[in-house]
Amino acid sequence: MSQTSPSSTHNLRADGARLWATIHETARFGGTPKGGINRLTLSAEDGQVRDWFREACEAAGLTVGVDALGTQYALRPGQDMSLPPVAFGSHLDTQPTGGKFDGVLGVLAGLEVMRTLNDAGIGTRAPLLLVNWTNEEGSRFAPAMMASAAYAGDFTTDEILAKRDAAGTTVAEALDAIGYRGGEAVGERAIGAFVELHIEQGPILEAEGKTIGVVEGGQGIAWFDGRIEGFESHAGTTPMPRRRDALLGLSEFALAVERIALAHGPSAVATIGEATILAPSRNVVPGQVAFTLDMRDPRSATLDAMEAELREAAAEIGGRRRMTLALSRIWRKEPVPFDAGVVAAVEAAAEGLGLSRRRIVSGAGHDACNLAGRVPTAMIFVPCKDGVSHNESESATQGDCAAGADVLLQTVLRLAG
Repeated sequence: MSQTSPSSTHNLRADGARLWATIHETARFGGTPKGGINRLTLSAEDGQVRDWFREACEAAGLTVGVDALGTQYALRPGQDMSLPPVAFGSHLDTQPTGGKFDGVLGVLAGLEVMRTLNDAGIGTRAPLLLVNWTNEEGSRFAPAMMASAAYAGDFTTDEILAKRDAAGTTVAEALDAIGYRGGEAVGERAIGAFVELHIEQGPILEAEGKTIGVVEGGQGIAWFDGRIEGFESHAGTTPMPRRRDALLGLSEFALAVERIALAHGPSAVATIGEATILAPSRNVVPGQVAFTLDMRDPRSATLDAMEAELREAAAEIGGRRRMTLALSRIWRKEPVPFDAGVVAAVEAAAEGLGLSRRRIVSGAGHDACNLAGRVPTAMIFVPCKDGVSHNESESATQGDCAAGADVLLQTVLRLAG
């Protein structure tokens, strides 16, 4: 896509101290004793931070709308309102033991971009749109990134509204409970380009001493629900050779998951993130276990091969242990290449700011990965300490957050004019 020269604004910088203060101000919504955030999507705490975000955007002169899945859109007019807006943002929901930066940085840095342009009295040719996507994390409702997926056309609004959490609450009910089922149809807002700033959630930038990751695309992801059916029996009277212990079946399968991921090279990863013994008892051999599996790689062929090998392992383990081991794939997202023009705009912005950088592929899924099929898209990464994320100890420096906001600002100016 075409870019405009930022010659008149190349010295403009975001207010890093104000951004840092805003990050810590919003951390009180769902803040944990260990310094993290527990702000599950559409929870009361999520409602509180959404209210804060709406008020902050309106104070910055932005017009805020909400769609039927609760996604918030804050619009800054452009000189030519016939142009589709340049959009940027991320998400404000967190994991149950989340940190202050995952998703939050992208939204609040976007707010800082708007404030900085206001302070400098700078307008853009195209409008600007700051977005807080609903349920990026997927920790309460599956799949993750569901609102951006619906925007991209991968799900209908009704399909998402009917999704249930572990307690049986639907997305529709949760939206209504916090007052965020909006009147806009999902996907009705046109977007000309989308840029998402995020912490890397991995160790590469920190290890290489780079400040900016210019993200070229995202890994493919496949999610599975698994169930093992063994046989419940008395823990004191059932000899070991006669047991059909579902938990031991899961243990062996978990080691097979590790072995298969390692065999497919350094980029392949696979994780059993949840496991539950059904009807557990201290003195009963486990008869049923439910679990989840998350599998990722930048190559579709590798995802195919890993899935085939995992199914073979499940069949072999189940047959040998006289139990049923079933895998059901509930979601798959193919590897996503980002738009070359938007990626180039990010790289030019980082270069113009004199920041160290490298090209990188995202190991985590992001809303930008869903949007890339419909909208020219790219991402900006900044380092996080030890590559740790989805953890209360998640940490990034004020300087790196400010640098990411500066790159976002300059990228937006290149794209919006």
